[in-house]
Amino acid sequence: MGHAGMAATVVRYLRSVGAPTVAGGVEALPRPELRAVGDDERAPLDPGEFRRVLGHFATGVTVITAPGTGSEGSGAGSEGPAGFACQSFSSLSLDPPLVAFMVARTSTTWPRIARAGVFCVNVLGADQGELCRGFAVSGADKFAGVPHEPSPVSGSPRLTGAPAWIDCTVHTVHTGGDHLIVVGRVDALGTSAYETGPLLFHRGRFGGLAD
Repeated sequence: MGHAGMAATVVRYLRSVGAPTVAGGVEALPRPELRAVGDDERAPLDPGEFRRVLGHFATGVTVITAPGTGSEGSGAGSEGPAGFACQSFSSLSLDPPLVAFMVARTSTTWPRIARAGVFCVNVLGADQGELCRGFAVSGADKFAGVPHEPSPVSGSPRLTGAPAWIDCTVHTVHTGGDHLIVVGRVDALGTSAYETGPLLFHRGRFGGLAD
C-alpha cells in the first residue's frame, strides 16, 4: 500500500470513530497556550537528585556547529562559527528525515545557530573527550586549533575525526521547560574513515564501550 492509500485508510478510520476531519485530511488540534509554570505547580524534586537519577541513562555525545556570518575582518556584524557540546540529541523521523537536539534557553550559542538557520551534528568518537570539553566551555574560541571543513550543504563546521556527521536545516523549534527542542531536517549525512567506538556520557563522566 502506497502513502496515498495509507493516508486514505487512516482518514476513513478517524471518520468511523467520530474524529474531526476536513477535506483531504484530519483537522489539526488547536495549539495550547504557552505560559510559565507556577510555583504551586512545581513537583517537589531536588534538582541535584533529578540530575543524579537521570545521569544513569547513558547517552552518546555530539558537537552541534553552525557557520559564521560574513568573513573575518569584514566589519561589524561578522562572527566566526558557533558550536556547543550536546548530549541531548536523537533521531526523530525517517520520512521526512528529521533529527532533534535540546538546548538550554540560557545558551549563548543557540542564538547564533538560530540566526544561521542551519547546523551540523558531529557525532564524537571515544577518543574525543577533550574535544568535547573544549566545546562545553563558554566564552572561549572553541574552534582554535580544531581542524574542520565545511559540511556539503550548510557549510557548518564538520570536525575532523568525528565518526559521523549530519548536515541539517532548522525545521521547527518547540518549548520544553527551561530548554528548547530544535528539530532539524537532514540535508546530507555520512561517516568518516575514523573507525572508533562512540564517546559515551554516564553519571557525569565520559567513557566508551567495553569489548
